[in-house]
Amino acid sequence: MAAPAIKSRIPAKAKKGEIIEIKAQITHDMETGQRKDAAGKTIPRRIINKFVCTWNNDVIVSSDWHTAMSANPFVTCYALATDSGKIKLTFHDDSGEVYEQVTDITVE
Repeated sequence: MAAPAIKSRIPAKAKKGEIIEIKAQITHDMETGQRKDAAGKTIPRRIINKFVCTWNNDVIVSSDWHTAMSANPFVTCYALATDSGKIKLTFHDDSGEVYEQVTDITVE
């Protein structure tokens, strides 16, 4: 599997008190551990098992994911714009890998 890439749609600016929409997708095989390869051996489980979205280090959303998630999972969440700063999207993998993306947002 190639290194996962995170695509997101986060507004660069928001008005104070506005509710913004945060969308993110990560390219990931989300292997369940139930399939077999061509030789009949079980392909080990490797999924994104946790997603966390923070705004200036305050958690907006934290969710645990399980094998029922599709490949290349897509997530949408909402947040109240209060202060300018950084929105960080973090995806945790079964193998211990952590994939992050940070986006600056200006609140006027």
